[in-house]
Amino acid sequence: MKKRIAILGSTGSIGRQALEVLSAHSDRFELEVITAQQNAGLLIKQAIEFKPNFVVIGNEDLYSEVSDALFLHDIKVFAGEESISQIIDMDSVDIVLIALVGFAGLKPTIRAIEAGKRIALANKESLVVAGDLITKLAVEKRVSLIPVDSEHSAIFQCLSGENPDTIEKIYLTASGGPFRGKSWEEIQNATVAQALKHPNWNMGDKITIDSASMMNKGLEVMEAKWLFGLDPDQIDVITHPQSIVHSIVQFQDSSMKAQMGLPDMRLPIQYAFGFPDRLKSDFPRFDFLNYPQLTFEKPDIKIFRNLALAFEALERGGNMPCILNAANEIAVDAFLKNKIGFTRMPEIIEKSMERVDFVDKPTLDDYFLTDEATRIVAMEIINDNK
Repeated sequence: MKKRIAILGSTGSIGRQALEVLSAHSDRFELEVITAQQNAGLLIKQAIEFKPNFVVIGNEDLYSEVSDALFLHDIKVFAGEESISQIIDMDSVDIVLIALVGFAGLKPTIRAIEAGKRIALANKESLVVAGDLITKLAVEKRVSLIPVDSEHSAIFQCLSGENPDTIEKIYLTASGGPFRGKSWEEIQNATVAQALKHPNWNMGDKITIDSASMMNKGLEVMEAKWLFGLDPDQIDVITHPQSIVHSIVQFQDSSMKAQMGLPDMRLPIQYAFGFPDRLKSDFPRFDFLNYPQLTFEKPDIKIFRNLALAFEALERGGNMPCILNAANEIAVDAFLKNKIGFTRMPEIIEKSMERVDFVDKPTLDDYFLTDEATRIVAMEIINDNK
């Protein structure tokens, strides 16, 4: 039988590429649900083209626009954030791709686990914020969390058939983004357009800025801890400008496994949908002759301070990763709106980590309160320095 897929966040970069994967494997998968928060126009086009049974628009003010456009297409339309969570419960959904950006992915991720759904997880922030709660709940509900981030998918693939207890260390690779090798002075006046010009990957605005600041790699470090049950000192980051080696596992016998391929997010998406099977694809193939050199460097955490802050938050634990994540979301949004400079982002994050109350053993409610409080503090820091 075909696996029925719900894509939460179908209008984003991951969601759009996931639809390409489903289209190429219509014999294996059936699209059941697509959702979007604001982009009603694209959501409508996707619904008409891919014909899911259900559509959810998060912004309730856009319900009439979406509902009217799909009235003659026999597609059921719902609205509101709670509808996004509720629709996961349906028996007609087998796999949930959580492609929502930021803290917004936490509640649907928990809801999907509670509903016993297999999860293709592209929302790293839910594990960053509440990794302890999510992983424990996943074990309790016997739910598979299949990572979609290219680096974590690479680690996941390298560990197939291996005993996790034999891991000595993992290496998450980073492209270095558009500012690799630049000095602090050179990036102080970096523009939004420059920061969005990623050398290898085609991603959404938020994750592209995170990549430019190295915060994305910091978030991935925290995600890796929870996905693979690792200690912080078992996780390392290396800069790999070509983005061919997506990550590496080093085992206790000194051997290493790496997963390689051209940078294409459709591959980890397809792998998550098809697991444990590997599905055929017509994706471009890697040719060693086109890459006579694969190089690796140590990331510069003095210039890319966000990576150091992420490791600090991971070491402190508690609600500190939640504080870091919320402050980063506010800082990235402010940068994208030209309210702050590129190098002010780590300053805002660090000050927020100092000012927001630390909770050693947070509950789920504590995470939501921390997120709310941090966003207020981060905005105050931004406004105080205008």
